[in-house]
Amino acid sequence: MCLSIPSKVVHIDENNMATVDTMGVKREVTLDLIDEKVEIGDFVLIHVGFAMNKISQEEAKQSLEVYEEIVAKMNSEEIDPLEGDANYAT
Repeated sequence: MCLSIPSKVVHIDENNMATVDTMGVKREVTLDLIDEKVEIGDFVLIHVGFAMNKISQEEAKQSLEVYEEIVAKMNSEEIDPLEGDANYAT
């Protein structure tokens, strides 16, 4: 299963490539698979270098809050960071 973290578009070049910010990590993705217009400040969901769809700021905010809660619980060891890892032996 793949979980996509909302990524904020921070730059778009003339080749329809976007720089996105995913929880502080910047990467390049193509916008070629999205039918609607994407602008700087929009949020997209990406998969292996492709922006797959645009989501609303409200949807992005709700999703990012959940991810931040998970990260905080992992950092405080309330959640084992290896839990759910197929290679993790219990």
